[in-house]
Formats: sequence, structure tokens, C-alpha cells
Amino acid sequence: MFENFIFICLSWSLAGVFGDEVKSESVMEGDSVTLHINDPDIQKDDRMLWRFGHNNILIAKINRKNNNSIFYDDNADGRFRCRLKLDHQTGSLSITNTRTIDSGLYKVYSSRRETPLNTFNLTVYAHLPIPVISSNSSHCCSSSSSSSSSSSSSQQNCSLLCSVLNVSDVTLSWFKGNSLLSSISVSDLSISLSLPLEVEYQDNNTYSCVLNNPISNQTTHLDTELCQPCSEVCILCCGSTEAVIRLALSALVGVATVAVLVYDIRARSLQMKANINIIH
Repeated sequence: MFENFIFICLSWSLAGVFGDEVKSESVMEGDSVTLHINDPDIQKDDRMLWRFGHNNILIAKINRKNNNSIFYDDNADGRFRCRLKLDHQTGSLSITNTRTIDSGLYKVYSSRRETPLNTFNLTVYAHLPIPVISSNSSHCCSSSSSSSSSSSSSQQNCSLLCSVLNVSDVTLSWFKGNSLLSSISVSDLSISLSLPLEVEYQDNNTYSCVLNNPISNQTTHLDTELCQPCSEVCILCCGSTEAVIRLALSALVGVATVAVLVYDIRARSLQMKANINIIH
């Protein structure tokens, strides 16, 4: 029991230490971000180095003694070219016009120590697309050959689908008012997401589909016209159309029958005349 207590205490202590070492920063793609150094022991004559990624690629250096800054534009695949700025007073690093490929670890070192002064974990989020709500329910007059009972049962619920394309590190959710109905999340890979929902016709509640990441969201509200049952006018329209089609088919069959009878009568008449001529 005592050993478990010590283990838990050590775990909390280590979590606190490592939690303080890495500072998390988030920003939307295209915005600027500044990684602020927070170390009271920085000296005026310190030389400071900024490194990026797990490989500690050197991207910038500043000599606070003479306020001289150097940017290594060709390092890190040239991704930071002309987008870095250094504060000569504090040594803080700013990144302008951020991109998703800027996400990663940033470490700042001082010439007076081997360990980093600060470590930052930067996440750059792409702009979110607007979710698209579609209905795959059967529409009025779509299957006139179906029986009235099956048509009635197919029109009890409206089947909806909320979709987004090429997203990562997001959650897609259905809400009824402010209540969460369902959700699906994805991280890392850029994929397409779809989330189904069934609602009853004549449902007066407000439904919305929300796409969000930790710093932004996009919402699409359900258009009430997207989920409407067959109206009586449409049903009468369907019935009238079906009646007209049946009447036209009956007329065609009647015309064909008359044509066959006329052809048969004429053929017999010609045959009789031919027989009479042969006798004479």
C-alpha cells in the first residue's frame, strides 16, 4: 500500500516537471504566433539559438550583445524562409503566415547552458470546411409503382448525412438544440468524414452539424425544407400522373388492336378476291 502511494506521488511529481518543460501553442493556418521566452536568468550578452523538430534543426540565432540576428533559411527544407522574426530584447521567436507544416517542437538554447531554456509544442490547424447536410430519403413520386403501405412506411423518418472532405484533427457532431446526439473524431491523417442521423418528419426541433478542432468550429443548421413528407398535392399529382400513363398505355393497346383487326380484314378480303378470279 505504501509502495503504491510512493509510486503515485512520484508519477504526479514527474508529470508536473515534464508538463512545465513543454509549452503548448495553437494557431490557425495563416496567422502569426510568437513563442515567448520565460527565463529571468537571460543575460544581455547571451547568444541564443532556436532549433526546430526532433532533430534540433538550427533555424535562427541571436547575439544579444550586439543585437545581431541570423536566420537559416535553407534549413528545415526552407519552410521558414522570410517568415521568422526575433525580438532582440527578449529573444522570443515569431513566425508569420503559419502553415500546417510548421507544427512541431521548438527549442531555444542559451550559450550558458546545454539544456533548453524553453520548449514549445506548436500546432497549426488548417481552416475548417463547412459541413454539408444531405438527405437520402426517398422523395415524393420517386417510386409510383410501390404500394401505398410501403410508401407510407418509407416516409416515417428522414435520413440525413453530414459530410466533410479532407480534414484531420477534428470532431464531427450532430446536435439537437444544445444536446449532443452523436459524434466522430479523426486525428493525423487527412480523410473524409460522414455522420448519419434519422429524424422524424414534422419534427420541429433544431438540428445542426458541427465540425470543430480545439480552436475553431464550423456549423451548418438543418434546412427544414430538406426533410418534408409527401404533401397531399404531390400525392394527387403522382396519382394523376399514374392515371394518365395508364390511360395512354390503354389507348396505345387499343389502337394496336384495331390496326391488327383492320389488317386481318383487308388480308381476308384480298384472299377472297383472289380465289374468285382463279375460279373464273
